[in-house]
Amino acid sequence: MSLKIDLTKSWLNHLEDEFSKTYMIEIKEFLRNQISQRKTIYPPGKEIFNCFNLTSYEDTKVVILGQDPYHGAGQAHGLSFSVKDNISIPPSLKNIFKELNSDLKINIPCSGNLTSWALEGVLLLNSSLTVESNNPNSHQNIGWKFFTDKVIEVLGNKKDMVYILWGKNAQLKKSLINTQENLVIESAHPSPFSADKGFFGSKPFSKTNDYLIDKGKGPINWKLV
Repeated sequence: MSLKIDLTKSWLNHLEDEFSKTYMIEIKEFLRNQISQRKTIYPPGKEIFNCFNLTSYEDTKVVILGQDPYHGAGQAHGLSFSVKDNISIPPSLKNIFKELNSDLKINIPCSGNLTSWALEGVLLLNSSLTVESNNPNSHQNIGWKFFTDKVIEVLGNKKDMVYILWGKNAQLKKSLINTQENLVIESAHPSPFSADKGFFGSKPFSKTNDYLIDKGKGPINWKLV
């Protein structure tokens, strides 16, 4: 697993100093130790920062905040809620697609790969960027919070953005967002355990596009291609 920092210049202009800070050095040391113990870490090293390399700082119009990467083999590829092609669609993503269909009448996709959303300007960011195989939330407290908090902070230099916060964990970052100059959409998490407690019927996709259009920005094409 490569631990090389692979980040485009677009984001390095805003985040480069983070990679010399103590917490980031400790994250890299922690991951090295895990690897030396033959533990499997997801996503693969070259995909840890995938969301930033697919969605530039300048192009980011929407942030969908997840918790941590999928912990099953072949699932995580650095985009929150997304899985690679030909991988079974996880339950939370199935519910996201159900809401997409209900909200915008878009046919439920056959693939759970959300790369086309990322290319539309949707930053698919997890609060933690790594996880141990078959051990959910295992890297929640290794320091990623400081990095992803910084991401939200530097995005604060932009305005008229949409932040989609599904579930209590994502909503912890609301305090970092300027709610006067951006739209924050909050609801229950799309997990089967909570989707019927406020996620279904929340219409996050149409609300996002209505706001972006009102602010003179192009809407997101939510149809996966």
